[in-house]
Amino acid sequence: MESNYIKIFEGNFIIVQLVKTRLEDIGINPVIKDENESGRLGGFVHDIPRVPQVYVHETEVEKAMQIVNQVRAETEAS
Repeated sequence: MESNYIKIFEGNFIIVQLVKTRLEDIGINPVIKDENESGRLGGFVHDIPRVPQVYVHETEVEKAMQIVNQVRAETEAS
């Protein structure tokens, strides 16, 4: 199966949510892959915690990476 979505970020839940919100603010609808949350909802627990990942459509990668870089700069500065 071929996907047109590219992973642009992975990290802790709070920063992933910030990236998601900022992307939505500029009209990009990201896909969040969070196996921990999916497993929890399904009644499973993973032995190894996994970090959530943010994916966007390949046509939006350049614009989305600008947001990711801004969020990284903000969170690293604090």
